[in-house]
Amino acid sequence: MDTSTIQHLIAQGLPGAQVEVQGEDGVHFQTRVVSEQFVGKLPLARHRMVYATLGELMGGAIHALSVRALTPEEAGKGN
Repeated sequence: MDTSTIQHLIAQGLPGAQVEVQGEDGVHFQTRVVSEQFVGKLPLARHRMVYATLGELMGGAIHALSVRALTPEEAGKGN
């Protein structure tokens, strides 16, 4: 698995989101996702939304994914 594929899948599943993905070993990744769709949602719901974009890859090709899911307002505050 590579970072560009993960970035594409998240962006496709959350249209309009700003997505950054890092991960050098091919199985452990970190992502920062900024989306209007997160407004009014608790952190756990936001994470589930991101995980849903990756489907069966989670726990398989993607062993671990650290998620920072922010609204545009939160991202503007330097989070």
